[in-house]
Amino acid sequence: MAATDLDLPLDVRLMAVATRALVALFAALAVGVIGLWAVRHPAWSVQSVLVQGDVVHQNAVSIRSQLAAPLRNALASGFLALDLRQVQRLFESVPWVRKAVVQREFPNRLRVTIEEHQPVAWWGAAGGGHLVNHLGEVFEATPDELEGLPELSGPEHQSAQVWALFQPLKAEFARHQLVLLKLQLNERGGWRAELEGGAVVELGRGTPEALQARVARFIGSLGQIQQRYPGPLQYADLRYPNGYALRVRGVTTLVEAPNTPPKTR
Repeated sequence: MAATDLDLPLDVRLMAVATRALVALFAALAVGVIGLWAVRHPAWSVQSVLVQGDVVHQNAVSIRSQLAAPLRNALASGFLALDLRQVQRLFESVPWVRKAVVQREFPNRLRVTIEEHQPVAWWGAAGGGHLVNHLGEVFEATPDELEGLPELSGPEHQSAQVWALFQPLKAEFARHQLVLLKLQLNERGGWRAELEGGAVVELGRGTPEALQARVARFIGSLGQIQQRYPGPLQYADLRYPNGYALRVRGVTTLVEAPNTPPKTR
């Protein structure tokens, strides 16, 4: 009858266990080394990076030139071991690039799809290098031939709120052929608008719906007021509960307003 492992002396059994463990360890190491060699083999190096997307302010050549050194370092790990998130962050660090989607294409190419910021307004003074995109996000970019954009300002974390309110207010002012150029939100939650020609409109505080209704009432009666006072509009204060204060060139009037002006908010 053949002897089982239990029939062998203890030291022999321990030696057999150790031998099997070492064999398994060496086998695992060998697989790892072979796998690492295969992953880093020149056959699996990235041969090309295709950059595409609906871009206006950037192109594949300029992006590659800006990312030449860091991209070369990132691609050195090889096609299979490449960290796609690292490459994505590199492309998204380029001015005007809002989002980059990086995909492997076998056997050795990367495809990068770029989404650019779509500027809709300046954040702060025009030409200052901070812009707002169509989603209300603030981004930095070197200003180029951007003309006719409005100026928005306020706490940066509320940029989306400022852009969201600007759009309906612009439409309301346009009903009376007034062009909204600037919209400001101060730290206390008060809103101020500036129109083409320099007229300032104090909107006060409130929900977006309340502010829109306030402007709609003002625009609805402005035509009749200007028939009586035909000078150019210079200032309007809509913070009164039942009316507004109005100043045109050479004339200041209160319409359905209390005797004392409201406190500045």
